[in-house]
Amino acid sequence: MNFTTEQKNEQWTSVVRPRSGWFDIDLPALLNYRDLIMLFVRRDFVAIYKQTILGPLWFLLQPLFSTFVFTVIFGKIASIPTDGLPQVIFYMAGIVTWNYFSTCFTRTSDTFTANAGIFGKVYFPRLAVPISIVITNLITFAIQFGLFLIFVAYFYIKGSSINPNLWILLTPILLIQMAALGLGFGILVSSLTTKYRDLVFVVSFGVQLWMYATPIVYPMSQIPVKWHPLYVLNPMVAVVEVFRYAFLGAGTILPWHLMLSMGMTIVILVIGIIMFSRIEKTFMDTV
Repeated sequence: MNFTTEQKNEQWTSVVRPRSGWFDIDLPALLNYRDLIMLFVRRDFVAIYKQTILGPLWFLLQPLFSTFVFTVIFGKIASIPTDGLPQVIFYMAGIVTWNYFSTCFTRTSDTFTANAGIFGKVYFPRLAVPISIVITNLITFAIQFGLFLIFVAYFYIKGSSINPNLWILLTPILLIQMAALGLGFGILVSSLTTKYRDLVFVVSFGVQLWMYATPIVYPMSQIPVKWHPLYVLNPMVAVVEVFRYAFLGAGTILPWHLMLSMGMTIVILVIGIIMFSRIEKTFMDTV
């Protein structure tokens, strides 16, 4: 192909080139598409409550209903101990944290299949879609977290046995970890579902089972000590226990539990990004 002198002298602001290596990942390119990511965030957030009667109020009703059900079934009927904490805020603490992680996980786990249409029409870093989902869910978390703080303040003023402490300062780190863990697992599963479509059904069922393997409806103190080293291999265990201890003052936490959880989160996120970036190069050829 022959180029004119003018074309040869053109200064390109960006160059799109094929990437084939497993570790050939251009994460900085996401910064160039931050406006697109925020557009996806706005689209997803509006779509959640569009054409609904109560709109964003559903974000508040969901944890309230779940807390009520858990309080009746696990607190009143099953009489599961809550480390001396009021049952309502004990369950709400677990529900708020679990909701953010599980929603990030489930909604990013079908990134490729749910967005096949747009992926086949225009180029942009495919990782922008799951990242936008994580940010959208962050808005939901903020609403539910605000509700949780109102309940904590109410029980604290009432004189209940809750003791917020300096562990609260770790809240941003816990939030980042939940986002990273949900994103990592989600994009990893999304990569695998391009070949094994039945994994979609496993995810919804697996998340429900995973919740019961996490101290959401019971405290970690109810798990025999000899099983703790195995139990904390679930990275969400340390997150939930630290969150609950920070705001309510009760829980079973050890520094190595949190360090192990963070380490596993980083490994899962890195593997997920590598797999996702690898699959995005050939996904449209298999659709």
